[in-house]
Amino acid sequence: MGGVVWETRQVDPILLIVLGVLLLGALAAVAFLAPSRRGRGPSTPSTPSTPAPPAGRTRPDLDDEAAPRAPGRTAATVPATVAPPGPGVEPDVLVEPGLEVPESAEGRLVRLRARLARSQSTFGRGLLSLLSGSQLDEDTWQRVEETLLAADVGVAPTMELVQRLRTRVRVLGRREPGQVRALLREELVGALQPDLDRSLHVDRSEGRPAVVLVVGVNGTGKTTTVGKLARMLVAADKDVLLGAADTFRAAAADQLATWGERVGVVTIRGPEGGDPASVAYDAVRLGIEQEVDVVLVDTAGRLHTKTGLMDELGKVKRVVEKQAPVDEVLLVIDATTGQNGLVQATVFAEVVEVTGVVLTKLDGTAKGGIVIAVQRALGVPVKLVGLGEGPDDLAPFDPGAFADALLGTDPA
Repeated sequence: MGGVVWETRQVDPILLIVLGVLLLGALAAVAFLAPSRRGRGPSTPSTPSTPAPPAGRTRPDLDDEAAPRAPGRTAATVPATVAPPGPGVEPDVLVEPGLEVPESAEGRLVRLRARLARSQSTFGRGLLSLLSGSQLDEDTWQRVEETLLAADVGVAPTMELVQRLRTRVRVLGRREPGQVRALLREELVGALQPDLDRSLHVDRSEGRPAVVLVVGVNGTGKTTTVGKLARMLVAADKDVLLGAADTFRAAAADQLATWGERVGVVTIRGPEGGDPASVAYDAVRLGIEQEVDVVLVDTAGRLHTKTGLMDELGKVKRVVEKQAPVDEVLLVIDATTGQNGLVQATVFAEVVEVTGVVLTKLDGTAKGGIVIAVQRALGVPVKLVGLGEGPDDLAPFDPGAFADALLGTDPA
């Protein structure tokens, strides 16, 4: 009887081990390559192909031949929409920022009047109420004086204003509310010295940019004012360059650069603790080379009682003037400081020739008379007023609009 004969052979164990290793290797390779063949599945974390761009591009500044410099190199934050500087200046990173469109001067003036009317209404209404009363005796005139003094008009201007009012009210005889309002407006506008030149000298001349130096004590909102002024000039179609000469606070330079980036303006900055005069010099030099319209130089806030710091401010101005005249020196004063601001103003005017005043935080105080007092003390006009925290809350000062806001009247 036939059958199938099975033969068994003994397999070499080493061969089995080799085959097993090869099999495991093949399975591992299949598992590794499978995701790339299928594409990323839901469980695979997504990775962006390129990182988010930084807010600006940073470049080394110009060569060191022409100006005295502190250790280290000056850096400039250059928005991509601005043409890169000249030879030897290379940007590291290019970005496309979304530039903001600043508000026009007309819109600012409308908001100026509305906000001043809210913050100064007590002052204006108080005067109108006193002068429209049935009796104007000595007690009433005393209260008029107290109202003006409380608004920081100052002693001498108050005495003069009250004397003029008393004379004109006596001549007027019958006092209708509308007549009193018109009279008071006329006297307030006169006290505000409307004939002073309040124009900003920010036009190119003789082939160079206008240079504006911004000074003031700590805490007045100086750096913010420079940023807002840059926006105002950009809205007027000016090419602006910023110089962050406050080298004592790195945050000040960062803050100014951010203001500039938002509207496509270059900011020149130096190493923290470096020589502020060097940064100001570099800013003006680059402004000349790039043929911009205006160079705004932000200086460090300093106490008016610190002689060394005030001398340093004088040095900044002298160094800048080696390249170009300083067209404007704007002194920033916090309107809420009242008469103390006048002391500060006087000291600054002795060190640098102040050409105009910027009053900040005017919407947060009922002491609007500080405008009259500071102009009388310095003999220079209030050119700009700050009215709030918004980026466009800086406006040219207009005496008529200011008086209208105080009294709640329509512009003449």
